Amino acid sequence: MAAALDETGFRRLAPAETDLLLGADAVAGWQAFADSWNDLGLDRFMADGGRYRRRRFAAFSASPAGVVRKPHQPHYQSRDYNGLNGGVQRWFEPVLDTVAEHPVTQGVLRAGLALFHPLTADPPRAWHVELHQFRIEAGDGEAGLPTPEGAHRDGVDWVIVMLVHRRNVASGVTDIFANDGARLGAFTLERPRDAVVLDDHRVMHGVTAIHPLEPGAPALRDVLVATFRRE
Repeated sequence: MAAALDETGFRRLAPAETDLLLGADAVAGWQAFADSWNDLGLDRFMADGGRYRRRRFAAFSASPAGVVRKPHQPHYQSRDYNGLNGGVQRWFEPVLDTVAEHPVTQGVLRAGLALFHPLTADPPRAWHVELHQFRIEAGDGEAGLPTPEGAHRDGVDWVIVMLVHRRNVASGVTDIFANDGARLGAFTLERPRDAVVLDDHRVMHGVTAIHPLEPGAPALRDVLVATFRRE
């Protein structure tokens, strides 16, 4: 993974690879973790007026000494990185303690720290990590937009995106671009624990709109996103 990130700025992980990073305890408790996506609040900060996104949010401090959850706080992005929803403090419902402390979450945070810390020149003593639970919904005649701001950088150092659940979804293709707009890759996260790791300084990412594969039933795309940046 380190070699791929150094060469291309991103690395896709198959579920078996993610499982090795997370550990057996996390995989054994996967279903309870995935079920927590059924309890996400509506994102009320969508400047496009959309009601297709649900989420929860948490912040952590991660260092070689350990991972500590921070007091609940707003999520903020400047308009330089998010022209649609940036420029305001966005207060989302917090990630539940049972999810923050779950072996899957802790495994993601530890794996990110183990990978990113040695890859970073002059790494910080502690990383500011933001964790997002996202659910994107679509119905007949109504698309769901995983990245309504389009191809973008998050304004951090490193990003992990892991698929949790995908039901009745058409499309939802992940596109990776160089900062000059050249397309570097395109793939679909289809299975639980399909994931991608990104160097946010070197690549942009976006996901195409989702639609129901079978009409008359809702389409759902659940992902966990963890971003790492210097404090």
